[in-house]
Amino acid sequence: MTGINIFNLELTAKRLELLRQLVPGADLVAVLVNPANATTETTLRDVEAAARTMGLQIQVHNASTSLEINAAFASFERERPDALFVGGDPFFSSRRVQFATLTAHYSIPTAFTSREYAEAGGLMSYGASFADSFRQAGAYAGRILKGVKPADLPVVQPSKFELVISLVTAKALGLDVPPTLLARADEVIE
Repeated sequence: MTGINIFNLELTAKRLELLRQLVPGADLVAVLVNPANATTETTLRDVEAAARTMGLQIQVHNASTSLEINAAFASFERERPDALFVGGDPFFSSRRVQFATLTAHYSIPTAFTSREYAEAGGLMSYGASFADSFRQAGAYAGRILKGVKPADLPVVQPSKFELVISLVTAKALGLDVPPTLLARADEVIE
C-alpha cells in the first residue's frame, strides 16, 4: 500500500486533551459520531480510553443526517454536557456552518478535527493541515507521473498539525482561553 495518511484518527486523545484544557471544569463530554463512517468504531474506542485516563464521562450520540445533527444538539439541552467532541467525518465537514450555528445556539464548547470548523465559527480544531496534505498529494502524484512506481513509494504522513482557536467563539461561550494554549495555537481567530 502507498498513499497519503491524513492521521486524524490518531489525534483523538490529543484533541480531547485540548478540549479539556479549554474547559477545565468539564466532567461530561458528549461525543458526536456518524455511524455510517467506517472509522467511527476506532474513534469511539480511542475517545473512551482517553476519557477514562482524564476522568471524564462521555455520552455518545449518532448522526448521519442534518436532522439527526439537530436532534443530537436538542438532546444536549436536556442532558447538559459540559463540552462536545465531534468525530472526524466528511459529512460533518460539509455541515460545519450548521455545527457552528448549533454550538453557538446551545452554548456548548466543541472540539473539531479541522480548521474549517473554527473558521466557520467553531471553538477549536486540532488536526492535520489539509492544505499541507493536498500539497503532499500533488508532489506524490508528480513523482508517479515522472515514472516512480507507486509500490516503491512510502505512505506519506502529515508534516503539519494545526491547533486553531476562535477567541470570538470562546468569548461568546464565556470561556477564558489559557495563555499557554493560546501560545501553542497555530492560529487564533479574533
